[in-house]
Parts: sequence; C-alpha cells; structure tokens
Amino acid sequence: MKFKYLFVLFLIFVLFSCKNENEKRQLESIKDIKKKELIFSIIEKAWVFNAKPINTTSQANTISWKEWREFLAELDQKPKKSIGAFQKKSSELSKKSMALNDNIPVEFNKPQIKARIAILITKVRMMDLYLHLKDIPEQKVIALIPEINTQLAALQNQMDKIVQKNKIPLEEGESELIKMLDSARAIPNTPQLDPNIPRVE
Repeated sequence: MKFKYLFVLFLIFVLFSCKNENEKRQLESIKDIKKKELIFSIIEKAWVFNAKPINTTSQANTISWKEWREFLAELDQKPKKSIGAFQKKSSELSKKSMALNDNIPVEFNKPQIKARIAILITKVRMMDLYLHLKDIPEQKVIALIPEINTQLAALQNQMDKIVQKNKIPLEEGESELIKMLDSARAIPNTPQLDPNIPRVE
C-alpha cells in the first residue's frame, strides 16, 4: 500500500517538474525571440551601404565588369523581415565580393587594386561570419558597415586614379626607358661557360 502512495507521489512530482521545464523553455524561447527582434532592428537601421558608383570610372566599370556590377547590385538591395534575411544577404555579398577577383579588367589588374579588393573581401566576410554566429555581436556588425563603405570608396578612387594616370601622355623616350627598367626583358647576368675550356669536376 505504501508503495502505491509513493509511486503516485513520484508521478505527481515528475509531472510538475516536466511542467516547470516546459515553462522554462517557453520563457527562454520568448527571450530569444525578443533578443533577435532587437538585434534585427539595430542591424536594419545601420544597414546602409554606398552602392552607387562615386565617379565616372566606377560607373563605366558597371557596364564592362560584370562582377563589379553584380556586387554593387547585391549591396544596393536591403534585406527585410528577419535576421535570417540578413544572414542570406551577407552570404550572397560574401560570394559576390570573392568573385571580384575573377575577370578583373586588364587596366585594373594591378597590385593596388587587388589589395583593395582583398581588404573589401575581408570586411564583407567578417560581417558574414558575425551574422552567422549563434549570439550575433550586433555592435561588431554595425562597426563593419562604415568600414566596408570606406573600402568601397577607396577601391573606386584607386580605379579612377589609374584611369587618370593612363590619360597622361608619355614624354619622348619614356616608353623606351620603361622597357629598359623591365627586369623580365633584361639580359641575364650569368657568365657563359665555354665548352672548350677544361673544367675540374
């Protein structure tokens, strides 16, 4: 008889503890939803990119350089609705920024452009990483947005600088001097061995 009472008490205890666990889970779920909504609203307000070309060179590149055009178009579209939309957008931006290394126009296939693209890729990928963490550090995401805008402007200004420099006419004899300075065209400075001279091996 005592055993039955103990069993019934044990069942009641288990049921109440399960009920308490469910309530705790529901409270945690509600807190998590509210936190995500807060993070979403913070990121949504700060998500402002300067995706419009800032000079004529950049504008011209949107026509001729497909990867550049697609990156700017992706950057111009602001995600809506949820944190998940921002996560998808950051993944797409990461892919599009990586594609900038492909098919760089010959005129801009220079170390200074590649360096600026590399920095831009790093910033975009960092933002993508932060947005995919379980606990999103929204302040770090917000701090990266102006940095990406700065790198974007620096890349466009560098492209414009190259175009302006190419417009400057070469002085007489300058092209020959440039050819002479090219180390790939230089005559090797290794002595030629005469096959008729005896050698000690």
